[in-house]
Amino acid sequence: MNVVIIGASGYSGAELASLVAKHPKLTLQACYVSEGSLDKGKLLSDLYPEHLGLLEYPLQPLTAEAFQDIESNADYVCLCTDHKVSVDLAPQFLAMGKKVFDLSGGFRLAGNEDYLTYYGFAHEHPALLEQAAYGLAEWNSDAISKASLVAVAGCYPTAALNSLKPLKEAGLLADQAIIVNAVSGVTGAGRKASVNTHFCEVSLAPYGLFNHRHTPEIEQHLGHPVLFTPHLGNFPRGILETIYVQLKPGVTVEQVSAAYQVLANEPLIRLLGNKIPSIKGVAKQPFVDIAWQQKGEQLIVMSAIDNLLKGAAGQALQCINLAMGEPHHTGLVGAL
Repeated sequence: MNVVIIGASGYSGAELASLVAKHPKLTLQACYVSEGSLDKGKLLSDLYPEHLGLLEYPLQPLTAEAFQDIESNADYVCLCTDHKVSVDLAPQFLAMGKKVFDLSGGFRLAGNEDYLTYYGFAHEHPALLEQAAYGLAEWNSDAISKASLVAVAGCYPTAALNSLKPLKEAGLLADQAIIVNAVSGVTGAGRKASVNTHFCEVSLAPYGLFNHRHTPEIEQHLGHPVLFTPHLGNFPRGILETIYVQLKPGVTVEQVSAAYQVLANEPLIRLLGNKIPSIKGVAKQPFVDIAWQQKGEQLIVMSAIDNLLKGAAGQALQCINLAMGEPHHTGLVGAL
């Protein structure tokens, strides 16, 4: 299958390009950037020399001619673009009959009210919000495999939902809001220059208190209230979440452990039991590492992912695999 990536110059786009280029059943057809991008005309390997010899692809401007080439040659279109740009582009590619995998937040939420509140714009294609499959591969594989539009899950929600859905499905959660305390490396803020994310300026600090756009995403797909607080850390990549859960009265250690066994055979989920996960353990890896410790009715769950792989490009590749009828971990386990 032929894949094009739009927004390929960003961190997630370059990661996805690398995964597609190495995949046994995919061809990286072309890489695009906006017409006004300063990166147009450059080789992707010039921006990311670690991929020298692999990503010798020119970053082509997304012109009218490019749209014609995509219509003629692409099977799958991956959008590694700003949320509003994705909302504008996705319908155009869907009209061509392409399968679209959107790595932005443009189609993750259920209603326009949440987009006004958390994204600051009115969604111009609300009907597509109902059609889009949520791209959390381990939990929504059937819908992903059939969908024309896949909204790849966000990075923070990927860590949180894989950690909490087993408990929710087992009926172990008390009614109280779950506290999700999360920290991400600076690549999570994207490649665009900003003094707030300049590496020398970053000091561990919270942001987006009470209004971060991943809060409604987690709540919507978990079906439980959360109090989510993200932090920006002064390291390049990775996410570590410490999650505070109130269990129902009488829930035992054995019940919690049994609930997590729903993920025991997932190739990209590593259940660590009470062994504390780390950023180092998942950096440049496609896994979710999940651990937990319990004291009475209080449970602390710890989750670690690489924000650019399992939190973005790797999960997008899982969704592409499902669309092809392949095992979702194809091209990820043993391939990085």
